[in-house]
Amino acid sequence: MKKGRFSEAQIVAILQQQASGQTVAQIVREHGLSEATFYAWKSKYAGASVAELARLKHLEEENRKLKQMFADLSLENQAIKEILRKK
Repeated sequence: MKKGRFSEAQIVAILQQQASGQTVAQIVREHGLSEATFYAWKSKYAGASVAELARLKHLEEENRKLKQMFADLSLENQAIKEILRKK
């Protein structure tokens, strides 16, 4: 997956500029974005803080690890059942 130019913390800071009174056109021009990108970020990160995003990233990583553990155990379980069925 392509890594963007902006971190999530930077994106939140850019979105907060609109809340402080700058227009979307000014923000887009200043950061070299398209309006579509700005509004996509706004729909994805609306109202989120940097701390919430860090917590979400941590939870997603933990979830990924748990899914991997489940897949490994499920594969082992299936192999054991296959061996027992053959005996």
